[in-house]
Amino acid sequence: MDDKKTTRGRSHSILMENRQKVSITGVQDVDSFDEATVLLVTDMGYITLHGVDLHISKLNLEEGQLIVEGEIIALQYSDADYASGKGSGLLSRIFR
Repeated sequence: MDDKKTTRGRSHSILMENRQKVSITGVQDVDSFDEATVLLVTDMGYITLHGVDLHISKLNLEEGQLIVEGEIIALQYSDADYASGKGSGLLSRIFR
């Protein structure tokens, strides 16, 4: 994960519709995902989406676009060190 560095200053936006659909621009990579959590690398840092029955309906890394649908519970930005687990224990990385 050391090769995934954030570049501050690029265009980045988040549009959430009725907590059922979120569109994000400035996406560099999808680090991990399942039905409950999506971890993204964006131009502004890491984003963790928490929800129920989450699924990625659109992913275009060339244009930096992502659309996730499902019941959105939380959206959280994280520093790169926190999201990569540096300086934290196993449980912290599991529940990130």
